Amino acid sequence: DLASLPRADVVYICSPNNPTGACASREQLEEAVRVCKEKGSILVFDAAYAPFIRTPGVPKSIYEIEGAKEVAIECNSFSKYAGFTGVRLGWTVVPMDLKFSDGTPVRNDFNRVMTTAFNGASNIVQAGGLACLDEEGMKEIDTLIDYYLENAKLLKDAMESIGYNVFGGTDAPYVFVQLPDGKSSWDAFSEILESAQVVTIPGAGFGPGGEGYLRLSAFASRENVEEACTRLKVAMAK
Repeated sequence: DLASLPRADVVYICSPNNPTGACASREQLEEAVRVCKEKGSILVFDAAYAPFIRTPGVPKSIYEIEGAKEVAIECNSFSKYAGFTGVRLGWTVVPMDLKFSDGTPVRNDFNRVMTTAFNGASNIVQAGGLACLDEEGMKEIDTLIDYYLENAKLLKDAMESIGYNVFGGTDAPYVFVQLPDGKSSWDAFSEILESAQVVTIPGAGFGPGGEGYLRLSAFASRENVEEACTRLKVAMAK
């Protein structure tokens, strides 16, 4: 409940979320914008996984929410859209309507920091980004995302079939699996790696709130995901 938390200068929301795979609803984002307005906080919205959203009505951008331009910065990246993880190309939207309490536009300070500390992406990388945004590139991105979403569904179904409570895997490439009470995520990671030779991510690696969970990723070939599902159903059988 964001409203009950102490005021913060910056509120960060990643939706769809890494590692949980959860997506913020329109109502939740409307509440976040309202609270940030009331408390004078800047909302940083990380939309790197937005193209994975397929459920109608789930916002892909914070600017779908009325009033968000007065409180929010949105960042995004080609890393998940088009496999630019190592290439590194992204963008940040800082609206002119977003201002400090003295009326100074936030974008002025943001621009100064960026132009001082960063020389910009190379021409080659920018050309790659433009290619992703043309008609053919967008079709390829949609095809790739559909492929990974099907992988996520396979992982989600596999875990649910053996009785696990699972989050994500619908509008996101990650599946967050709740482990039995008292089970360490690092212990589960080690046991699965040794017995099934499948690499998972212990939830504790994302912070104390992730303890008791494992993250599974859909970023793999269909063949490998199907094999992983088969092995996990044996290794993690309750």
